[in-house]
Amino acid sequence: MTITATRYLEPVLSFTPAVAAKAPGRIWHATDPPFKGYQPPPSDAFEQTSNETAIVIDNGASLLRAGWSFDTEPRISFPANVARYRDRKLNRTCSYVGYDAYADATTRGQIRNAFEPGSSIVSNWDVMEGVLDSTFVGLGIDGVDGGIDRPVLMTEPLANLAYSRKTMTELLFECYSATSLAYGIDSLFSYKYNKGVTGMIVSSSHTSTHLIPVLNSKAIMSSVTRLNWGGYQGAEYLLKLVKLKYPSFPGKITEIQAEHMVREHCYVAKDYDTEIISYLDWTGLEDRDHIIQYPFTEHVVVEKSEEELARIAERKREGGRRLQEQAAKMRLEKLIRKEQELEYYKQLQRRLSSQTKKEVKRLLDEDEFKDEAQLDKVIKELEKSVRKARNKDVGGSENVEEEEEATFQLLDVPDEDLDEAGLKQKRHQRLMKANVDARARAKVEKEQQKARVAEEERVDNERRENDLEGWLEERRTARLTLLQKMRDRNRLKADLGNRKSLASQMRMKTLANLASDAPGRKRRRGGDDDNFGANDDDWGVYRTVATGDQSEDEEEEDLSAGLKGVEAQLLKYDPGFSENNTMEAQSDWTKSLVHAFLRGPRPFNVESQQETHQLHLNVERIRVPEVIFQPAIAGLDQAGIVEIAADIINQGLVKVHDHYSTLKDVFLTGGNIMFDGFEERLQKELRAVLPIDASLTMRKASNPLLDTWKGAAQWSREAEFANYQVTKEEYLEKGAEYMKEHNLGNLSTI
Repeated sequence: MTITATRYLEPVLSFTPAVAAKAPGRIWHATDPPFKGYQPPPSDAFEQTSNETAIVIDNGASLLRAGWSFDTEPRISFPANVARYRDRKLNRTCSYVGYDAYADATTRGQIRNAFEPGSSIVSNWDVMEGVLDSTFVGLGIDGVDGGIDRPVLMTEPLANLAYSRKTMTELLFECYSATSLAYGIDSLFSYKYNKGVTGMIVSSSHTSTHLIPVLNSKAIMSSVTRLNWGGYQGAEYLLKLVKLKYPSFPGKITEIQAEHMVREHCYVAKDYDTEIISYLDWTGLEDRDHIIQYPFTEHVVVEKSEEELARIAERKREGGRRLQEQAAKMRLEKLIRKEQELEYYKQLQRRLSSQTKKEVKRLLDEDEFKDEAQLDKVIKELEKSVRKARNKDVGGSENVEEEEEATFQLLDVPDEDLDEAGLKQKRHQRLMKANVDARARAKVEKEQQKARVAEEERVDNERRENDLEGWLEERRTARLTLLQKMRDRNRLKADLGNRKSLASQMRMKTLANLASDAPGRKRRRGGDDDNFGANDDDWGVYRTVATGDQSEDEEEEDLSAGLKGVEAQLLKYDPGFSENNTMEAQSDWTKSLVHAFLRGPRPFNVESQQETHQLHLNVERIRVPEVIFQPAIAGLDQAGIVEIAADIINQGLVKVHDHYSTLKDVFLTGGNIMFDGFEERLQKELRAVLPIDASLTMRKASNPLLDTWKGAAQWSREAEFANYQVTKEEYLEKGAEYMKEHNLGNLSTI
């Protein structure tokens, strides 16, 4: 019987380490693919528009948001994904856009994104065209020949590539017949919507983080600085950390799930260096350790009632009694047959005493005996077997049979005095004598070993009594040696499991040489190479031949027994060695930092499928968001956000008055600034690098995710918007590279 996890579990409220069994901690379920299901048909808002009503598109790398300029919120929001595959039944190509691309495994396997991975630059224009098709259909646009016949206001990344803007301009004018087009920077729209005039914008989005100084509503583009870290890089970094932490995790961790874990479970530490040191302390770890549960199938043993168990036990006892009775009956029948055979062979032996040699040979051949010695041997074996069987089953008297001393008379007789049968008997006696001598030598060696051990114990005791410190130092050295041997053995065992390790390759080379037809012949370079081990099947043979599980287990038992003996001596005579110093105590999970890191504050059952399919997020919760303050943590060769801000204030702005003006309004926007504690941490660290008399005011966007679109929609309703649109006529006359500069957009590169 199996069960499959499909729901959340209740949270645990308290935790006492290593005292009692703990209730299961709070478990978060791994997110499913973000398929939204059925979406309502497009609205009739298109009928309410005029030729001057603009279509506002926030073309973000994470989500595309679109709506009309008179809307208060975007009508459409979905990722810029397209999945296309050929349906053989319908004989047509199907396209799924946005969340619909996550409908099933087939579509998820064909997903393509419009943006270059890790950037806000459009690189796949076929996908971008499909995304725009879905956007305009979702807005209810029903233009002539697929045209939209409306102005378009679209956001673009800071310092967007001229080629990317040119291609987008051509697409909107040529393919969709837009009447006019304008571009703007997302973070500047958000700042304008929140009524910012002069200040410092900290925009941390899906693919990057920008710091933009603004003076009198105009961005100082020469001082803008970018940090190549955003939500996408954070999710990718968490995914790497989790894969390193659980290299053999049975579930599949997707990028979408990693992004969700970053958003839901990560936060910015107030003091990272201090908090990371004590993060895995047992006190409070049950609250800091978040458990992510992946789907699993648990095998459940059905428990039987006491009555059922009693009936099963009675059936087993009854079956055992029947088997015992049958076995006793069979042993009795066998005993009777042996007694009959014994009596027959004894009668044969008595008959042989009065017969001629020729008649004796004939009688022995009839019963398939070589000589009388073999007959005598069979009679002795039958007598011994019958006596033993009577003592066991019939309850006969137990006569202790003294072991007869073996005699080997034929060994002293020369070979020429023996016939063929005598020679065979002599060889047999020679083997028997060798066996008896070997047992005698083993017995003597055993006695000598006991005497040697006793002598070593006596010498060891004398040394301990005469030089206790020296004796203890020898015991400590022996313990360290045994521990090192155990570590080396475990490392070798792990290396042998990896086919690319040096130890595994050396053993494979040895086996290949042994299997070679000419193992002593060296191979010349450029000659026939030995390709044994190139195929996985060869490695299966290697694992079968060279694992040596039994010998490894015996060696492990010997090392463990030796270590326990040495530790027992240290516990008895060394006052500085306590139970906590023993190997058993150090391997206790309640004292293991690695266990706290991997499995949290609770024991781990390796047989439980539920626990095997769990991820424990603890130090990763503060390590991932910390990269924006310390990029070197993730191997990023850039300054942190605080150093960048201080450099812009002190070096990027010429006038001292501008320094203080921008600090009075530090504005935070973008989805990557929504971590708990981000604003407090940035304000604390920025305050530490600023002059004492500098006034620092920090605020967050009212909605860091939607304020960009709202700010763009607000600007499209203003009168000045018409002055910065590139019309279709201007596009045809001046080319796709032509653009009009304004305070909310990029600078022209022409």
